[in-house]
Amino acid sequence: MSIVLEVAVQDPGGAAAAARGGADRVELCSALALGGLTPSGGLVAAAVAVGLPVHVLIRPRAGGFDYTDAERALVYADVQGAVDAGAAGVVVGATRAGKADLDLVQRVRELAGQVEVTFHRAFDTLLDRAGALEQLIGVGVDRVLTSGGATRAPDALPELAALAEQARGRIQVMAGAGIDVASVAAVAATGVPAVHSSAKRLVRDPLPVGLGSLAESGEVVRETTDEQVVRALRAALDRAGEPR
Repeated sequence: MSIVLEVAVQDPGGAAAAARGGADRVELCSALALGGLTPSGGLVAAAVAVGLPVHVLIRPRAGGFDYTDAERALVYADVQGAVDAGAAGVVVGATRAGKADLDLVQRVRELAGQVEVTFHRAFDTLLDRAGALEQLIGVGVDRVLTSGGATRAPDALPELAALAEQARGRIQVMAGAGIDVASVAAVAATGVPAVHSSAKRLVRDPLPVGLGSLAESGEVVRETTDEQVVRALRAALDRAGEPR
């Protein structure tokens, strides 16, 4: 059985590198180092033009996932914008008092229409992930992205296996966070049908003037998608999916 590889990218070049490396789809965001924020409309259009299915992260700000009414309205507007731009999916997540914000998710499901909906790693902050999985199935979510509640998915293999078993094909459980070439086979062995990775390398740029508290002058480091890492992940997943 082929295991789906989703690569998190933050620019058109990253989407192209993911396509060349053999990814099945991309999650598009900006500010990946912050966990990802909503990309611009222009970036969505450019990534869609690459040709791989593009799933657009809709996250209005950094920090937690309990949103104000104004932030929720922005989520809905950005979901509609992503759908109109040709996205194959939208990726959202919101919480209320330690539980999934099902009102937001249901509204997103309505706006998305035939486009897929993924509940992102806000899932890992929930108090009852097994119960939340059933709730998300009930409102028509297609996929949940999870590290199994850990900072890194490879550190929560039993939890990932339990969630994959619970899902029983009713929703796609996609493992993500801290997955690299060395750990991807062990993650795939849990039975999850999809794996999410940033497949990144670091680029160093000179910055003669400071631009903000996280962008001081000097040498700065940014992340970009590494085609060779995507290829290596694809090869490892293909081996993991071969009959024994």
